[in-house]
Amino acid sequence: MNTRLHRKVPRPRDVPLRLWVVLARAFDAVSRHARTSISRFGLGVTEFGVLEVLYHKGELPVCQVQQRILVESSSTTYVVDKLYDRGLVRRRPSPSDRRVTLLSLTAAGRRIIERVFPRHAEMIRHAVGALSPADQDRAIDLLRALGLGAAERHKAIEELEPLSEP
Repeated sequence: MNTRLHRKVPRPRDVPLRLWVVLARAFDAVSRHARTSISRFGLGVTEFGVLEVLYHKGELPVCQVQQRILVESSSTTYVVDKLYDRGLVRRRPSPSDRRVTLLSLTAAGRRIIERVFPRHAEMIRHAVGALSPADQDRAIDLLRALGLGAAERHKAIEELEPLSEP
């Protein structure tokens, strides 16, 4: 029997698509750690994101909170309403622009995030601890370059091909 006829011919690999799949799977694996740590406190990921950004950055306009937690505007409004109803955030109109609503933590919101964040941070450290500190630094540099480059390329595409309405 001729083994040359039965040997598998290696397929050319589409490295960019493989990178996308590996990146998505890695993000999902680390995200599972995040969701687990956050859900223990009765919070959703977006709710945690709002509390966390206000904890670290202080009072912010709703639009800046939305940009920092990377969710759609309608989702942010829904989550902020839930947090407001639970007494965890307060809203107030901006003194300089009445169209802008400012968000800040209430005392109850601060107590929750002060309790949740250290445990959450430890869970994330544990998850990414699968890489050595040096590899974590390299991953940060590579992923930042990928993100910035992809954003630039997306902007260039939008400038060339404006979105058309369906």
